[in-house]
Amino acid sequence: MKVTGKLLSGFLVLFLLLVPAQSAAAKGLFDGPVIFGGSYVLQSGETLDGDVVIFGGVATIEEGARVNGDVVLMGGSLLLDGEVNGNVVVVGGVVSLGEHSLVRGDLATIGASLQRADGSRVEGNIIYNATGFRSDEKPFVPPVPAIPRVVVNANPIWPILGVLGRALVLGLVAMLVVMFLPEPTRRVAQAAVDQPVVAGGLGLLTIVILPLAIVVLALTIILSPVALITVLVLVVAILYGWIGLGLEVGERFTKMLDQEWPLPLTAGFGTLLLTLVSDGIGLIPCIGWLAPFIIAMLAIGGVIMTRFGSQVVLPPAMVVPAPPAGPDAATE
Repeated sequence: MKVTGKLLSGFLVLFLLLVPAQSAAAKGLFDGPVIFGGSYVLQSGETLDGDVVIFGGVATIEEGARVNGDVVLMGGSLLLDGEVNGNVVVVGGVVSLGEHSLVRGDLATIGASLQRADGSRVEGNIIYNATGFRSDEKPFVPPVPAIPRVVVNANPIWPILGVLGRALVLGLVAMLVVMFLPEPTRRVAQAAVDQPVVAGGLGLLTIVILPLAIVVLALTIILSPVALITVLVLVVAILYGWIGLGLEVGERFTKMLDQEWPLPLTAGFGTLLLTLVSDGIGLIPCIGWLAPFIIAMLAIGGVIMTRFGSQVVLPPAMVVPAPPAGPDAATE
């Protein structure tokens, strides 16, 4: 009872953490933006005091806009029709200078495409593939501006949101699966719970041996499709067994509350709760992988023992041996 109460409390804490979560993206024009695969527009009349760094994104500096800093483009596209009071460095991207564009520093391109409209101005040097030279014949590479400090995963809300997102998706999938396959899913869970040692052993053996077999199959041209099918079957087995264990968790939870929920709702809630706890423990460094690994072993074992829920596996206590032949049977 105490363990179940702790799990429910953890679920409520995660839910409360999610409610106030909002986008933390800076909206001011005094911090240099860093664009990762997104888009950024500096509108006409706006001034940015800082550098602009684009990684595989799209940035537009409109006519009448000004950047008091440098612009660095790495694998994206830049449409510049405003003013840059610094250098422009383009690596493996596309930069288009409009007819009103003005670059007061140097423009350097490395494996990039440069498109210039009539009227565009570059007051510094234009260096193609970073091999240009100044008038004194000394090699020059414009200084790369300091990239604004980007703190990745500093806010713990993002890993928590990832865990909650996976749990919600698996919970919805569990509801659909149990809606169409209620009894087979229950057989998978029952086999794993009644015989955890056998199920865990089969799951461990499968996790250790099957990847080696997949690698061997993948090395052959003829059997490479078989390797792909084997991987898909393994993923489906883990997912199906996980849902089966989630159904068991949901049924025990409803029994604790002395309530009876519809089976799909029970499976969805139990799978969500199981995933929250498993992935939540998975956030712990070094030992976090242990809980998801054990659950995956039991899930695979339950699926194998029941042949994807098509067979019933009785617990050892329910296997009644045949009565020994008595004296009357011998006489007969």
